[in-house]
Amino acid sequence: MTEVHTRHEKELWASVRKAQDDVTDAVTAFAGSLSFVYIHVGWFAAWVLMNVGAFGLASFDGFPFGLLTLIVSLEAIFLSTFVMISQNRQAARADVRSQLDFETNLRSEVWSVHIGRTLGLDPHEVEAHVQQLVAQARSGLKDGSATDVDPALDS
Repeated sequence: MTEVHTRHEKELWASVRKAQDDVTDAVTAFAGSLSFVYIHVGWFAAWVLMNVGAFGLASFDGFPFGLLTLIVSLEAIFLSTFVMISQNRQAARADVRSQLDFETNLRSEVWSVHIGRTLGLDPHEVEAHVQQLVAQARSGLKDGSATDVDPALDS
């Protein structure tokens, strides 16, 4: 007898992930947090105050704060790269999910046809009914109405 094996997204995804993916996700998660914002607000405030002489220290990056601008620009380049890497990986994961959904739907359809035949149902008649319901659902979505597609199912 043939063994039925369904693939799971988490298992597939874990098999292709690398350590650098974990680092990228951690950086992106931190950069998208309020802690990141608070740290930067404090850092910018301290930098500006220090360089306008508020603490009585010698200014090392006077107005218009060119060094600060350089550092922030470099940080923005790296952070945008981390975000793009994470987005690319999320798209790849969505592709894995999509492929697994396709396999599951195909498996379900094949099983449904076999079960229907065993029960003596005509697959062509069932498909015609499905097409009718799909058309009704689509027309209902276009005009914004939310009606039941098959009142026979309610009985």
